[in-house]
Amino acid sequence: FLGAGKPPMYGDYEAQRHWQEVTYNLPIRQWYFNTSSNNLLYWGLDYPPLTAYHSFLCAYIAKLINPDWIALHTSRGYESQPHKLFMRTTVFVADLLVYIPAVILYCFSLKETSTKKKASICALCILLYPGLILIDHGHFQYPLSLGFALWAVLCLSYDWDLLGSVAFCLALNYKQMELYHSLPFFCYLLGKCFKKGLKGKGLVLLMKIAGTVVASFAVCWLPFCTDMEQIMQVLRRLFPIDRGLFEACMFSSSPPHCKFANVWCSLSVLIKIKNIVSSQTQLKLSFAVTFLSLLPTCIKLTVQPSLRGFKFALVSCALSFFLFSYQVHEKSILLASLPVCLIINEIPFMATWFLLVSTFSMLPLLLKDGLLLAYTVTMLAFLSVCVASFSIFEKTSAEDLQLKQFSLSVKGYVSWFKSFPKIVRSLFLLSVTLMGILSLLSAVVHPPQRLPDLFPVSVSVISCLHFLLFLVYFNVVILWDSKNTRSQKKIS
Repeated sequence: FLGAGKPPMYGDYEAQRHWQEVTYNLPIRQWYFNTSSNNLLYWGLDYPPLTAYHSFLCAYIAKLINPDWIALHTSRGYESQPHKLFMRTTVFVADLLVYIPAVILYCFSLKETSTKKKASICALCILLYPGLILIDHGHFQYPLSLGFALWAVLCLSYDWDLLGSVAFCLALNYKQMELYHSLPFFCYLLGKCFKKGLKGKGLVLLMKIAGTVVASFAVCWLPFCTDMEQIMQVLRRLFPIDRGLFEACMFSSSPPHCKFANVWCSLSVLIKIKNIVSSQTQLKLSFAVTFLSLLPTCIKLTVQPSLRGFKFALVSCALSFFLFSYQVHEKSILLASLPVCLIINEIPFMATWFLLVSTFSMLPLLLKDGLLLAYTVTMLAFLSVCVASFSIFEKTSAEDLQLKQFSLSVKGYVSWFKSFPKIVRSLFLLSVTLMGILSLLSAVVHPPQRLPDLFPVSVSVISCLHFLLFLVYFNVVILWDSKNTRSQKKIS
């Protein structure tokens, strides 16, 4: 694990272990406060209450096995093979209980996967997505927020709107980054209420959903609702806006910390935004650009709510948040990758391409974790399975890429659109080749002394350019999609 055996912070693995130590040994009212027993500068809790409860549950089990694992103060930096086995088991159990069943049920519920074989292939491709495997089991994170979000999508696909609302509230109360998915959920459900009529069934549904959301949040936050200061302190920990647009970015003069492929960090190669613009202006700029980039998708989804449009909107909005929002982390690309996994059966070529790039964008982090071999094996396995299962190179026509309506709109203006499939295949091969070369160079070649961050910068900037093109693509698919209108008429 990154930071293993390296004081004073030891890495993300220690963060998860330390949260177990804090939640088990301290009263709830001290979990998010800086005290003599809880130094917030040392991996202080900065996720919502559900993460804290999960840490407490893991700590309770750890205490039964070996109390030294979570002993207050003395367990700091604790690393042993039995404890690593225990921690890895907790991630695997979370996968088995929440994420994997949701993936399997989702794939078997799709109309496009009419046979068990097709559903099994779809599930295999999603479960083989390298990014999630490497982050959850290599970098050490828990898949619960993405698992709950997937359960929410599954519930909405069956029109179980209240259960879907509960599931998404659980996702949001596990990790605040689920805000990346919040607008599509809000717009889709609001659009359904509008379609039913806000003077009749639609109003009843809206009130039920609102009540469900309020009740779900109330249950999750109940122990922290003793006074307003508790609530405000938790919120301050969840949204540390005083840190600036991005933390100690690797492209700045400070020591490398974050290596991510969003617009602000990539732009900082040329323009030192943090030195030119104040923190408050950075926040406003980030909010404005993010809002404008996702506005068309949200309007379309509200006016024409459909399950298909909802899934594409999840991709587009999450990608907008990743590219333009405030305080992004490289691992946040998983929030855009999950909904891409959900449409891999509809656009296998573009989905496979996106998921490869999303994993590649985290390469600097994965190399620091010592995951080069795991990265190489999982990437090759995923690409091989997708090529074999979906025959992705045969599905590059405008219709296969969901661009038929758009192609009809620009047919008279763009002469090269007829050769579009060949161009797309060539770009894909060029992209994969470039990612392979950069991965190899990053792993085995020492950069020039004058440019020590050459390879990480190249990875981040190239990934960012890919994501910008993907954002344009997904927005075009959504805005020119006539299937949404047809399916909505059938629902009505």
